[in-house]
Amino acid sequence: MASSPTRRLILLRHAKSAWPDDIPDHERPLAPRGRRDGPRAGNWLRKTDHVPDFVLCSTARRTCETWQLAEETLGAHPHTRYEDQVYEASVVVLLDLVRQTPANVLTLLIVGHDPAMRGLTLDLAGDPLDDAEAQALARVRVKYPTAAIAVLSFSREWSELGPDQARLAEFVVPDDYHAGHSSRR
Repeated sequence: MASSPTRRLILLRHAKSAWPDDIPDHERPLAPRGRRDGPRAGNWLRKTDHVPDFVLCSTARRTCETWQLAEETLGAHPHTRYEDQVYEASVVVLLDLVRQTPANVLTLLIVGHDPAMRGLTLDLAGDPLDDAEAQALARVRVKYPTAAIAVLSFSREWSELGPDQARLAEFVVPDDYHAGHSSRR
C-alpha cells in the first residue's frame, strides 16, 4: 500500500482584538496591533512556503479580519470556508472538522480561537524528535498568543488523524515572524 503524502495543518489564532463596550464577543473587531499582525502572518506563511490549499475560518469578526489581512500578503487566494463551528469550538469539534478535509488538500489552515487552537496543537503533536521541536512544544504549553501560528505535519489521510500523530514543525508568535525567525532554526 502506498504511503500517504505529507500533509500540513496550520493553526492561526486570530490577531489581537479590541474590547469595545456593548459589542457581543462574536462581533469584536481587531485592535490596531491586530491590524498590523494580520498581514505579517500572511507574509510569514508565504515566505516559509506554508501557503494553504484550503482555509477554515471562524465566523467571528476578529478571525475574518485576521484572515482577510493575512490573505492580502499571502500571494494566493485559497478556497475559504467560513465555519460557525470554529467559533467557540472544542478540540473534539476542530479535530472532527479537520478529519472532514478533502483528500486532495495537502495544506489546511484553520483561523480560530484559543483555547481550542492550543489544545489541538498539544493533542496532535507527538513526542518531540529534537530540541527545536521540544522547545516549540514547551512554548505552546505556556501560551498560544494572538496571531500565533502552529504548523503540524503528518503522513496520514485527514480522516485518520488523531492524538500524537503529527510533528510540530513550526510554532511562531508575532515577535518571531516580525524578525523573520522560526522555532525551527
